[in-house]
Amino acid sequence: MRRLAALVLLSALALPAFAADAPAARPHLLDRFKALAGDWSGEGLDGNSAPGVKVSYTVTANGSAVEELLFAGTPHEMRTLYVKDGDDVVLVHFCASGNHPKMRAREERDGRIAFAFDGAVNFDPATAGHMHDADFTFVAADEIRTQWRFWEGGKPAAHIADLHVKRVASANAAAAK
Repeated sequence: MRRLAALVLLSALALPAFAADAPAARPHLLDRFKALAGDWSGEGLDGNSAPGVKVSYTVTANGSAVEELLFAGTPHEMRTLYVKDGDDVVLVHFCASGNHPKMRAREERDGRIAFAFDGAVNFDPATAGHMHDADFTFVAADEIRTQWRFWEGGKPAAHIADLHVKRVASANAAAAK
């Protein structure tokens, strides 16, 4: 019986050593979007198809979602909500055109997250024009490029919304305004 008690005690003492060697949990893909919290601008960036664009990212819903606000206060104002779905991130784009495409990203590669079309809310994707997929390239902690590809009649159209923005205020600075 003493041997069994000693074995249990040694095992219990060894567990913390093994746990310390365990690899750290990989951050969830949504954490990349949470890190965007704050105000962003495309002013002064070459190759930006939407010069002067202003974007804000807000972490909301007790940290379970990130809201993007684009073209605030204009008739073209749009919002996109990013949320976890298991290991994936799903976005729903609330477009100024009144439709709401849903897209899914499964992983990040070389600083790029690719979203693929994953469903339609309030439109028929075979006929209605809509944003169909998007890429986010994390150039640096305070610089991103996004490309949103438009589809029409069930196939890719020529329109690609290319946004290149840099952070102008962190979430803390933006909240203090």
